[in-house]
Amino acid sequence: MEHNLSSSADDGRAAVIPPPGPGNAAGRGPCAQAAAAPTVFVVDDDEAVRHCLSVMLQMAGLHSETFADGVQFTRSYRSGRPGCLVLDARMPAMSGIEVQQWMGRQETPLPVIIITGHGEVSMAVTAFRAGAFDFLEKPFDDGYFISRVQAALAQDDERRRRCREKHAIRERVDSLSRRERDVMELMVKGLSNKLIANRLDIGVRTVETHRAQVMRKMDVGSLSELTRLHMCLHDDD
Repeated sequence: MEHNLSSSADDGRAAVIPPPGPGNAAGRGPCAQAAAAPTVFVVDDDEAVRHCLSVMLQMAGLHSETFADGVQFTRSYRSGRPGCLVLDARMPAMSGIEVQQWMGRQETPLPVIIITGHGEVSMAVTAFRAGAFDFLEKPFDDGYFISRVQAALAQDDERRRRCREKHAIRERVDSLSRRERDVMELMVKGLSNKLIANRLDIGVRTVETHRAQVMRKMDVGSLSELTRLHMCLHDDD
């Protein structure tokens, strides 16, 4: 089934836009708590389109908030909230691409889906270069739209999971002394206790003591596990 979202006809039903407030602050922060429910933020200057998309999302069991323009959204959005962003490409005052670029500067950017009734190749290229998750041309099948939204939400959830994991690992690393960090860096490179001792100009027995402290504070039972945590912490993907 397809919805013709290019129409600007007013069906007389206005989309409900929850006002920003304490109730919308859940999940604030770069990693957002796992318990925070994701929100699909819909930004489109066409009221009929906003209503249509919000109904589709509601029927799919997804929470959404709608905004009439990019300025309204950027003023209301609280950085760190989990979800994804659905943007109309062409809007007055602030275009969808401009809103996407604004989102890209946030500490934890949301995945962005651009929708358009024009389908300009150059616009799609610009959106993807700026990191858009997808670019959809109206009219589109509502089942496909929901599937892309769900995929964007899954990507955002995975990013936040990895962010939380990195944060937990970083806290463990911060508990290490400077010398213990030096030893850990050489441990994950595969150096033996003797080579670490030579490199740091300390005794082998001292290395063994630091090594034991590293394993305890990092809460790992093997070198391979320590290496995995180290790789995760330094993974910029």
